[in-house]
Amino acid sequence: MAALNQINAQSTFAVSGIAQMIQNARVRFAQYRVYRETLNELNALSGRELADLGLNRSMLKRAALDAAYGKQ
Repeated sequence: MAALNQINAQSTFAVSGIAQMIQNARVRFAQYRVYRETLNELNALSGRELADLGLNRSMLKRAALDAAYGKQ
């Protein structure tokens, strides 16, 4: 009976680990989508509009990364 309990504990951990990996993948993909959408929207702006926001073209990637992943 002890062996059966040990197998169930390991199985539960494996399922929990897989569920956590899937959840982490979903979160990372959602962050990546925010990054791409932000970068695409910023790239669509004119130089004048970017200047109004206090940005220039060289700052767009950093701004998109900050929007998606936060300050790191």
